[in-house]
Amino acid sequence: MKVCEAMVKCLEAEGVPVIFGYPGAAICPFYDALSRSSIRHVLVRTEQSAAHAASGFSRISGKCGVCSATSGPGATNLISGIAAAYMDSIPMVILTGQVDSRLLGRDVFQEADITGAVEPFIKHSYLVKDEREICRVIKEAFYIAQSGRPGPVLVDVPMDVQDRETRFDYPKKAEIRSYKPSSKGHPGQIRRAAEAIAHADRPLLLAGGGVFGSGAGKVLEGFLSKAKMPAVHTMMGIGALPEGYPLNLGMVGVHGVRAANLAISRADLLLLAGTRIADRSVPDPSLLAKDKKVIHMDIDPAEIGKNVEATIPIVGDLRLILEQLLEEIQPISFPDWERETEVYRKAPLTLPLTGHFVSPHLLLKELFRRMEPGAVFCADVGQNQIWAARMFRLPGGRFLTSGGMGTMGYAIPAALGAKAAAPERQVIAACGDGAFQMSMMELATMVQHDLPVKLIVFANSRLGMVRELQEREYGRTQAVNLDGSPDFVKLAGAYGIPAFRAEDNGAIPEALDLFFAEKGPVLLEVRVDPEEPTLPRDFYE
Repeated sequence: MKVCEAMVKCLEAEGVPVIFGYPGAAICPFYDALSRSSIRHVLVRTEQSAAHAASGFSRISGKCGVCSATSGPGATNLISGIAAAYMDSIPMVILTGQVDSRLLGRDVFQEADITGAVEPFIKHSYLVKDEREICRVIKEAFYIAQSGRPGPVLVDVPMDVQDRETRFDYPKKAEIRSYKPSSKGHPGQIRRAAEAIAHADRPLLLAGGGVFGSGAGKVLEGFLSKAKMPAVHTMMGIGALPEGYPLNLGMVGVHGVRAANLAISRADLLLLAGTRIADRSVPDPSLLAKDKKVIHMDIDPAEIGKNVEATIPIVGDLRLILEQLLEEIQPISFPDWERETEVYRKAPLTLPLTGHFVSPHLLLKELFRRMEPGAVFCADVGQNQIWAARMFRLPGGRFLTSGGMGTMGYAIPAALGAKAAAPERQVIAACGDGAFQMSMMELATMVQHDLPVKLIVFANSRLGMVRELQEREYGRTQAVNLDGSPDFVKLAGAYGIPAFRAEDNGAIPEALDLFFAEKGPVLLEVRVDPEEPTLPRDFYE
């Protein structure tokens, strides 16, 4: 069969149900073969959205997301989405078309060295010049993307190679001599960690996005029920701690809550579970280990010690490490430490409420109260991300956002991917009016492919987070006013999507009634005070 047909057969063999992409000349042979497959294709309106949608699909399905694009600008438009997936450890396979192999390096029409361009933020990439290698390469791509620390893998196939004939022989498993990711933690390190927990006075567990990547949720619940210690989470770890865990102190970091930040400063033993604990979690991670022991559990040895010096490093799959620790530790609790952290919890950080606009905190509190258990909430980047992260309360729910790269325009396409992964689940995306205008073209994708996502747009006519930064650091603002923005309610109507507007707190109940009454896609524009802070003004004092 042709290589392009073999590419599709490989995807079918991997059980891929959906691809997000945008065709062009150099990927047309693949698309022609795809037209004869049962694999669903979702046509996005810009290639970056294809990568974000594949990310959202992967995070909700637990499978590898797949996206595709043509050569040149099609491939380079994927870069921000690839980088976001790499930073957040999301498994993804990217298929790109390339100019004819005989023309490589000649700067012909729509040629771009995409394998070179993505090198700093790709787990691995392939440029396929030999048609006999296509089956092996795609098998390896899926294996690399999903094993070890998950991440994106790119397969670039020249147009003439796609049209060549090859034997279809898909390997049962990938064998890569130089790639052997760790799985179980070293027994000696497990014993050292168990001893450190037994002798600690103020242990604290910090859960990150690696809990989801390793499927460690249930095991973490068992671990915390046996070693009853306070716990906090990063933004990427929202929802990682057991539901209703009484010692959950909330989100840590520069935008976190007081209880979590006080606890992390006071702890004498810190268990890092699937997090690299970068600067958003702690302003200066290098100082964190000065007065405490650190047990760092991570699948990626490169992350251990990179930001925080680890007293006891444990490399391996987090789920397996926690299972090992469960067998090693004895039931234990820390009543004095629990009482101390309870005092922290009783002094929550309060946020101001705006009278003449909608308070985003009131709106989000009521929104989460009404959302279905197990629903998916996709937050974009900016003030809306911080408001939502701090207010998120949803039994069994998932909170998706671009944590490491902080890519604006993420929420809507990620929500489309999440909806494609779980049509039965309620999916809501929230953006500021800046981020919304980076991906509002995907309203067409939503309608065309029947992916009924509910949208909330926090409209303050500002790039709110940048405005705050400029005012705080420079005493003036520049290039943050979003004058000229469209009427978002009318814009949604142009796509045939029902839309409503809430302009003050009194309008919240009725607006949410209308919002949740719609069975299909719907947009709610929320008018927010342009001066509304992300955090109280005295937070920085």
